Amino acid sequence: MRVVRWPGALLMFVVMSVLAGMLVTVAVTPAVAVVGEGASGAAAFFEDLPAYLDIQTPQQVSSVYATKGGQQVKIASFYAENRTNVRADQMAQTLKQAAVDTEDPRFYSEGGIDVIGTLRGAAATAVGASVQGGSSITQQYVKNVLVQQCEQLTGKNAADTAKKVRACYDDAAGVTPQRKLQEMRYAIAVNKKYTKDQILTGYLNIVGLGGRVYGAEAGAQYYFGVHAKDLTLTQSATLAAILNNPSNLRIDEPGNKDNGSANHYAATKVRRDYVLHRMYVHHDISKAELTAALATPITPKITETANGCSSAATGYDAGYFCDYVRAELLQDPAFGKTAPERIATLDTKGLQIHTSLDLDVQGQAQAALSSYVPATMAGVDVGGSNVTVEPGTGRVLSMVQNTAYTQSDSQAAGSTSVNYSADQVFGSSSGFQTGSTYKVFTLAEWLASGHTLSDSVTTTEHAFPQSEFTNSCIGLGGPDWQVANAENVPSSMSVQAATSESINTAFGAMAKQLDLCKIKELAQAMGIHQANGAAPDSNPSSVLGTNPLSPIDLAEAYAGFANGGIVCTPTVIDSVTEADGTKITPSPSSCTQGVAADVAGTVDYALQGVLQGAGTAASANPGDAVPKFAKTGTTDGDQQNWLVASTTKYTNATWVGNVQGHVGLANWPFLQGTTGYSAKFGVGRTMMSYLDQHVGGGALPAPNPAMIGHASAPASNSSHGGYGQGTQTHGQTQTQTQGQTQGQGQGQGQGQAQQLTTPKQQTKQPPAKQQTPPGK
Repeated sequence: MRVVRWPGALLMFVVMSVLAGMLVTVAVTPAVAVVGEGASGAAAFFEDLPAYLDIQTPQQVSSVYATKGGQQVKIASFYAENRTNVRADQMAQTLKQAAVDTEDPRFYSEGGIDVIGTLRGAAATAVGASVQGGSSITQQYVKNVLVQQCEQLTGKNAADTAKKVRACYDDAAGVTPQRKLQEMRYAIAVNKKYTKDQILTGYLNIVGLGGRVYGAEAGAQYYFGVHAKDLTLTQSATLAAILNNPSNLRIDEPGNKDNGSANHYAATKVRRDYVLHRMYVHHDISKAELTAALATPITPKITETANGCSSAATGYDAGYFCDYVRAELLQDPAFGKTAPERIATLDTKGLQIHTSLDLDVQGQAQAALSSYVPATMAGVDVGGSNVTVEPGTGRVLSMVQNTAYTQSDSQAAGSTSVNYSADQVFGSSSGFQTGSTYKVFTLAEWLASGHTLSDSVTTTEHAFPQSEFTNSCIGLGGPDWQVANAENVPSSMSVQAATSESINTAFGAMAKQLDLCKIKELAQAMGIHQANGAAPDSNPSSVLGTNPLSPIDLAEAYAGFANGGIVCTPTVIDSVTEADGTKITPSPSSCTQGVAADVAGTVDYALQGVLQGAGTAASANPGDAVPKFAKTGTTDGDQQNWLVASTTKYTNATWVGNVQGHVGLANWPFLQGTTGYSAKFGVGRTMMSYLDQHVGGGALPAPNPAMIGHASAPASNSSHGGYGQGTQTHGQTQTQTQGQTQGQGQGQGQGQAQQLTTPKQQTKQPPAKQQTPPGK
């Protein structure tokens, strides 16, 4: 038997009763007018409590959108709390009635607090020596708003954030007379500022419904697969039952022995039937509706809102792109000064994130890559990626790879969280050696230094002494640089022919006439850096592509050549709006003049030859009339294989190779009768054909006739060779680098880059995943 200390208990009851009486007055008059000095002092104390409550938009789900068929399509969601705010007319009337009839029958007549409930709670508090409930819907709304404010706090780190949130929560939800009085004060102020309809709508949008599900719309979709406006009577009563005790009455745990499918969610049904009876008592439903509803079993249809990039992966093969979006947002100070603030913005602000992704291009790219490059192969850690960038803006139109996207710690075969297309900071890959695709920077420096495409260079030197090279960045030394070609070549040839056929020894001879440091600086001016963020190396072997780069970085540089030498950093976010309509402007893409326009135009002119005649990518030419240029790249033993192609409207980069390890893929059988070497041509030809038709391209930047000299003009795009499946029939070359000195390559910046303005997103910086030998 409980022993009650009546004097103290009675005093508590009297005090709470007096305060409750005053609250009636406060709720209906601007100033408290009561008789008695003590009561007057108590009223003054109550009036001195803060009355202003900053009701902000509660945490909501952020959504990521892409374009499909010209329409915006939602591909992913991010949230800390699964909530979607809706208007009053987007909630079923039965849900509103169920909440009011059960939680606060006097809601429409009271002044923000339920005085009768408060007196009952005061009596229980006095007798039980603990603070009891009696909260009105308005008070419950206030409490939830205060808790929301706590959950959006951030600190210096995770531990500091948790400490701040806990202290705030204890203050907002603690069971003390002081907190209860403050809650009442806020409730009265809220009741005066907002209509009853606004308060009820706010309450039903913010209330917890079990787990990470909050609010009527998310609750309706999660538990029943319908919108809040389409809830039936029994579904409305069930949600009203759950909000009373979400932890114990949620209906998404079928295996729960106390409240699961085996007992037909017995605990929830008891509460639901109570709700139905209250609705009948308050004349919101008829006897017949009550009888029918009581006989209806609880039948959940759990429909989860995926959190993160899994839905983008399963529905649109866009998991890696989605992950890149998240990484870009979390590094952009436009979304918060610190990393925790940016995470909170993404997970709580209900962002509408519209991206550059074109799902039609994405689907074609995934189909093309998957038709040639399998997800797994015995004996080799095979990887493949294809990325499309828009010249002039840096917008990423597609990003695919041969594996399935996952964030699971236990990754199944053929799946990974590593984004092969991205730099380390955006996708955890350390990049791949690029082979001869890197020759474009030596070619550009060759032209910028006063040489021409018609110049003749020797191809017979295979052992290059380090002393024969100039490098104003670093000192050189060590054994001779050994270089080989994949086939017999003339003793000398024009630079145009050496470019089309990708002759290694010719580019070694060209590099001897240049400053290796200037080649590196030009590459940097075109946006090139190693995938881990370091400056590219500038040793002799770097001329043939030993720097590990990401496909998106290489595509960025080639897009710059297609854009008259103006290179734009990649971006995946077009626009962002918060749930309340506030626009967030992402940091823009940075566009700079990396090389002179005439140099870029002449590079484009020379690289058209790669797609013609004896050019190394002639078999990938789709044979249409759209002007385009390309370059191939292959490292020793065909361990890494590349093809980059571009028009003025798109740049598409394909990589196929070893994720880790050094397996030669020259004759390794891939899909459709190709090899690890030739698979890139099948992917590239498919993508160029599609992109030419759906994206197109205009006239390429004009070359400088003086830089061409007397070299033969590349053939038109319509001429092309047949596709030699599984055989290495082109003039692709290899380099041998045994005993070469890598050098340090301390990176001076390009210096000459001229800043331009553009409304696009700036990103870049890189963190690891593989390494492979030299280039071709």
